[in-house]
Amino acid sequence: MAVSVTLPALGESVTEGTVTRWLKAEGERVEADEPLLEVSTDKVDTEIPSPAAGVLASIKVAEDETVEVGAELAVIDDGTGAPAAAPAPAAEEVAPPAPEPAPAAQPSTEQAAPAPAPSAEAASGGGSAEGTDVVLPALGESVTEGTVTRWLKSVGDSVEADEPLLEVSTDKVDTEIPAPTSGVLLEITVGEDETAEVGAKLAVICLLYTSSAPAPQQQTTPAPDPVPAAPAPAPAPAAQAPAPAATSGDDGAYVTPLVRKLAAENGVDLATVKGTGVGGRIRKQDVTAAAEAAKAAAAPAPAAAAAPAAKKAPALEASPLRGQTVKMPRIRKVIGDNMVKALHEQAQLSSVVEVDVTRLMKLRGRAKDAFAAREGVKLSPMPFFVKAAAQALKAHAPVNAKINEAEGTITYFDTENIGIAVDSEKGLMTPVIKHAGDLNLAGIAKATADLAGKVRANKITPDELSGATFTISNTGSRGALFDTIIVPPGQVAILGIGATVKRPAVIETEEGTVIGVRDMTYLTLSYDHRLVDGADAARYLTAVKAILEAGEFEVELGL
Repeated sequence: MAVSVTLPALGESVTEGTVTRWLKAEGERVEADEPLLEVSTDKVDTEIPSPAAGVLASIKVAEDETVEVGAELAVIDDGTGAPAAAPAPAAEEVAPPAPEPAPAAQPSTEQAAPAPAPSAEAASGGGSAEGTDVVLPALGESVTEGTVTRWLKSVGDSVEADEPLLEVSTDKVDTEIPAPTSGVLLEITVGEDETAEVGAKLAVICLLYTSSAPAPQQQTTPAPDPVPAAPAPAPAPAAQAPAPAATSGDDGAYVTPLVRKLAAENGVDLATVKGTGVGGRIRKQDVTAAAEAAKAAAAPAPAAAAAPAAKKAPALEASPLRGQTVKMPRIRKVIGDNMVKALHEQAQLSSVVEVDVTRLMKLRGRAKDAFAAREGVKLSPMPFFVKAAAQALKAHAPVNAKINEAEGTITYFDTENIGIAVDSEKGLMTPVIKHAGDLNLAGIAKATADLAGKVRANKITPDELSGATFTISNTGSRGALFDTIIVPPGQVAILGIGATVKRPAVIETEEGTVIGVRDMTYLTLSYDHRLVDGADAARYLTAVKAILEAGEFEVELGL
């Protein structure tokens, strides 16, 4: 029987796809669910599995050709007899072997017979199929349940051990749950948007072992000899032979035609590009980044002659979200609910001071190379601000406190657990540097880098996102001069750090008042006026300002 391979639906807005690479050639044997070809769309590159076991009898769509969803891509002969006509032309060329095609079809039937058996067993979950439960793991000491936000695989899909299987959201963090073993996703027991407790079964992965499958394969090992012996399908693979060479990088890694074309247009050598896709695959974003980097490297020469010409408008790409209506991610809803709750329950306002950080920046410039070599982490300006904020909190208890409304009491914390706002693809998250007031610059720098890295890699845990007594938001890292930030629930103040910019400032010296070019930044303190008065806020900000402007960090920096 001939089984048709069609282009499946690849998303609501995707109507067509381009065949980028055939993983099998005509005449080759394929197994059910084995990757057969790769297809590329504007949004994703994906593998199309074989719908049945058999021989790839015919390829209908060549590499680099584009077809609509539902179009026939190939035909698989499952060996039940219908495609027997395919070897007939070979029989006409050689008269003596003419009687042999009929016997050849019999081993082919035996070969295909075991194929449906595993599928039936897999569907029923019985026979020789072994099932492994996927359970919701512990996501932190205070987390008892999680909500399934998205399944990354569907029932029937093949999965590899440790491959992301689904996404789970809690009140504190979104995380991916990996597959505990390789196999086929046999059953999903908790659907999207459903909530399950820690330890609950989410799905079943089935790895098939059949006692009957190896025997027919061994018996029919000689049988494929007469089948591929028919030279009829040979010309098709020969015609496609140049394609893999044209779609492989200089290091042998596969590159889609779209990426190769983009690289050629921008003069990018693919051998120098490091891929960020699955398995190190080079994506079009990697080529674009390499092209921009090459332009930036070439820019300094003319820039030296004419400094104003160095400033160019950035090349902005239209957001893929334009014109779309999508479901609000759970993490955005959690952030939104917390912020609205804080604004409704607190009397919030903000105070701002300007800080001269010229001395601090010079110290950092002198120490950053030796610091990185000694501590194994880069020395950014952030640890200086965290250090100054933590020191000032020890002397200004009202800013590091919590109002217990139900009890009518105030708790003044005896530790400085400072949350640092980190921007990520999924939204703003605030991991916590525990006992920041007891750490030196190196300890703060390491903790900051570690927590920020975990957030961006989606490895942060709920425990690392909880327990903050005070928060710092570095909005200046994206160029904002200052911001009116919102105090998080359970705290009474948050410090915002603006961008550090060079501008003329009045300086008092021993010789008198002069004007000089200085590194300046704004610090904003938003606070709950129910506990913190304007004078309290001003005293705290002045203390932080004094610590930063004094810049007495030589000992910790080894200068």
